[in-house]
Amino acid sequence: MNRKLIPEISSLQWYTTVIPLMVVLSITGVKDAADDVKRHQSDKQVNNRPVWILENGKVKEDKWMNVQVGDIVKLENNQPVTADILLLSSSEPYGLTFIETAELDGETNLKVKQAISVTSEMEDNLKLLAAFDGEVKCEPPNNKLDKFAGILFYKGKSYSLDHDKLLLRGCIIRNTDWCYGLVIYTGQDTKLMQNSGKYTFKRTQIDHLMNVLVLWIFLFLVIMCFVLATGHGIWENKKGYHFQIFMPREKYISSSAVSSFLIFWSYIIILNTMVPISLYVSVEIIRLGNSFYINWDQKMFYAPKNTPAQARTTTLNEELGQVKYVFSDKTGTLTQNIMIFNKCSINGTLYGKLVYQAQSPDEGALVTAARNFGFVFRSRTSETITVVKMGETKVYRLLAILDFNSVRKRMSVIVRTPEDQVMLFCKGADTIICELLHPSCRSLNEVTMEHLDDFASEGLRTLMVAYRELDDGFFRAWSKKHSEACLSVENREDKLSDVYEEIEKDLMLLGATAIEDKLQDGVPETIITLNKAKIKIWVLTGDKQETAVNIAYSSHIFEDEMDGVFVVEGKDVETIQKELRTARNKMKPESLLESDSVNTYVTMKPNMSFKLPEEVPNGNYGLVINGYSLACALEGNLELELLRTACMCKGVVCCRMTPLQKAQVVELVKRYKKVVTLAIGDGANDVSMIKGISIQASLHLHPYLLTHAESARFHRHTYTFRHMHLHYEFAHIGVGISGQEGMQAMLNSDFAFCQFCYLQRLLLVHGRWSYNRMCKFLSYFFYKNFAFTIVHFWYAFFNGFSAQTVYDNWFIACYNMIYTSLPVLGMSLFDQDVNETWSLRFPELYEPGQHNLYFNKKEFVKCLMHGIYSSFVLFFVPMAIIYNSERGDGKDISDYQSFSLIVQTSLISVVTMQIALKITYWTVISHFFIWGSLTFYFCILFLLYSDGLCLVFPNIFQFLGVARNTMNQPQMWLSIILSIIFCVLPVIGHQFLKPLCWPISVDKIFDRIHCMKHPQPLPIQAKLKHASARRSAYAFSHKQGFGALITSGKTTKALKKTSFPFKK
Repeated sequence: MNRKLIPEISSLQWYTTVIPLMVVLSITGVKDAADDVKRHQSDKQVNNRPVWILENGKVKEDKWMNVQVGDIVKLENNQPVTADILLLSSSEPYGLTFIETAELDGETNLKVKQAISVTSEMEDNLKLLAAFDGEVKCEPPNNKLDKFAGILFYKGKSYSLDHDKLLLRGCIIRNTDWCYGLVIYTGQDTKLMQNSGKYTFKRTQIDHLMNVLVLWIFLFLVIMCFVLATGHGIWENKKGYHFQIFMPREKYISSSAVSSFLIFWSYIIILNTMVPISLYVSVEIIRLGNSFYINWDQKMFYAPKNTPAQARTTTLNEELGQVKYVFSDKTGTLTQNIMIFNKCSINGTLYGKLVYQAQSPDEGALVTAARNFGFVFRSRTSETITVVKMGETKVYRLLAILDFNSVRKRMSVIVRTPEDQVMLFCKGADTIICELLHPSCRSLNEVTMEHLDDFASEGLRTLMVAYRELDDGFFRAWSKKHSEACLSVENREDKLSDVYEEIEKDLMLLGATAIEDKLQDGVPETIITLNKAKIKIWVLTGDKQETAVNIAYSSHIFEDEMDGVFVVEGKDVETIQKELRTARNKMKPESLLESDSVNTYVTMKPNMSFKLPEEVPNGNYGLVINGYSLACALEGNLELELLRTACMCKGVVCCRMTPLQKAQVVELVKRYKKVVTLAIGDGANDVSMIKGISIQASLHLHPYLLTHAESARFHRHTYTFRHMHLHYEFAHIGVGISGQEGMQAMLNSDFAFCQFCYLQRLLLVHGRWSYNRMCKFLSYFFYKNFAFTIVHFWYAFFNGFSAQTVYDNWFIACYNMIYTSLPVLGMSLFDQDVNETWSLRFPELYEPGQHNLYFNKKEFVKCLMHGIYSSFVLFFVPMAIIYNSERGDGKDISDYQSFSLIVQTSLISVVTMQIALKITYWTVISHFFIWGSLTFYFCILFLLYSDGLCLVFPNIFQFLGVARNTMNQPQMWLSIILSIIFCVLPVIGHQFLKPLCWPISVDKIFDRIHCMKHPQPLPIQAKLKHASARRSAYAFSHKQGFGALITSGKTTKALKKTSFPFKK
């Protein structure tokens, strides 16, 4: 008996399993090690960034990794913030520091932070800073970016600390020479890292399917082995005892039952190739190769930034070919996040397009445009504004700022002109300003509104400007009321609003402006193409409704030709439910009936999860919903009503969304639709829907104690936790745009590039190819292994179910690892059913992937049946041909080794022809891999069966001379030819009949492609101008303004800086 791993049950040599296993583990180990090295290098780069730390009265350079809670650090202009730091002092008056928070919230406009007065007086005095011995009690680490609560105990007094005193990690210091701060949170405790959370490994639908199929295969393997073991027991009882005289049983075999039990495990070992250990490694290699195609794609390379597309993960490629829903941010994703002053209407006269661009959005666009008209903003103090008007310097005295908020949707300034007139200038949303105009402006208003309609039809963000000349006495009386309102403690906001309304009336219309948050190049064309691919696009944005809807129209998510756009803006559950059902009644009235299948299922099984079917409306519709209404719907058990309504619509816009709400919308679609989703964004506020996050937040019961003293650089935490779990759901695929809003979205994404228009190549070209290749790979891989393994099943009926193998041991070891590996990898890396031009010309080709038509459980069963049939042919055709046959010299050919060689050679030839039929795009590499592997098999055959090896290692190489003695016999070549014919004919017949008898939607498109030699150019659509009642009602900010801070004088730098705190 040959030496085996387990002699009692093993019929195979040890190397048939150990060698493939070692190769698989080695490849996996190298890949995982490479990933670990990359992560380590990234961490090392961040940890080794320089930082200035105050130590022993001196500022010394150190590394980020060495920063500890309680340290005092120095930050300089344009430097990233190291940790979450309590601002102590700065180079600016009143301890102000300007920061950019793009890495945190995606906003590029600057924000102002201010140190408390008791510490700002220390300025950059190192002696005073080193002697600082304050004690801070604050909340434990959490992920709330806009919340912070703490108390500073210093010199016997306590000072309240809030978010405005904290510089968060990820911010960048701007327009501030230097600042000093006390480290509060470091490392994983910082709010930035708390929002990053614990990464959840993403797996594709095919991964889950493969896991299920492997279980099926194993179950099928067990059934086969049980059948063979039972057959062995029957054979032993009826015939086996006759052979015991010649072949006595081993001592450990006491009965046929024991023998059957051992045979069962022997067949488990022999047939284990049905559960191939190389499957998952092959899948990873294929995914890695397809990821390189994305990285190398020059058509996704953004030259202005010298940035290529990046596949940041190698596990999701084929899922790019199955996307049904795309969830997109707006600003910076669909738009460039660069404001351009486009048009204006002044006193009823329309002025043409102006191409002026500023780096800061909104205000920067208007100020820059005014400068180019000859009205230059020169400087500002807390009391004056200096403007150069057509070369003449004029100084306006600033009397009051009536600040913006989201309710007023306007802001005003009151100034005293050089001519000693008191003037109020107001800018705001057109819907608001129109209500405040003097009746004498009616005719001018009508003309201006026509201009606004024109602006709106082009997707521009509009703003109306008006003024009012004020009487001195009236202003003095009003100013007194304004001061009282500012100083009031109770209902301050309401009182200020009332005072503002007293003076903001009877305005004289000046005109309107149109600012373009310019769409990125190719966005409308990309969305039209994706819609043709049956991909639904939802915009999830924190922007206000009017702006979001405007962009939806200009980007073709909404169209003027739609049958209706529903707006859900209810404030309570009843109103929202009514709005949703009204929309559904118009789109599909029968969906409200009790007999509707979904309604019936929900009524019968209200708590059961199910897949929401696709519901087809009677037209094209859009849906708009704001964050407040969305929250009410989700909390009020209206999620199914909301989802059914939204999924019937062609496009959906969700505005005023928080990051958590974005994640909730994604989770809602995933839970009920069971389809592949993709989220794309460019800011940190998009991370929650881009990246899989599972956060464990902690609520403390005792304060978090933090101290600092000159002699101590260590800190002490004393707190107790009560755990809660916060789970962010995420899209199957996350795409980050490398744009104006920092790098957080890109760093947390699965794929990254610079322009939204690259999404169509990512999905329709790379995604579709990857899906098709993976499906072909899996179907062929399972087929070739079934055909290879099940031959042993048929052979068992002719060898007394003795667990003898059909093939040579070396063939078993090399079949998957050498003989068939390159052809299948070649097909999986290079095959294309159509080229990239056709893929983009006919987006409808993408649809099969959305329904997973090319590889599913049904297709797997087909592979199994095909493999069983092929194994039957591969065993019985050679057996029938060599049965009782003789060689030309009269010697018998029907020996075991000759039969084994004929069967395995027929198998290699058949699987080679099968993969040749599957390939639709032949390259030199494909030819080399396929025919080269077949040639290599014959070459290695003569080597393994050569006299030299067989004589030197007779226990390992046992087929001495079989190759040269068998391959010159016509029976072998007849067997190969007939096996190929019988195995290939059904495949050819199926490929011919399938489009005729069982066509799918894309078959007609393939017919059109085959009839066309070259793609026809897409028809150029004339840009039609539609009158539209919709306007952006655009206002400059989404948050409360800084009017009070401006007029206080605290933002005015000491003579050396006089510009607005805009990003430079």
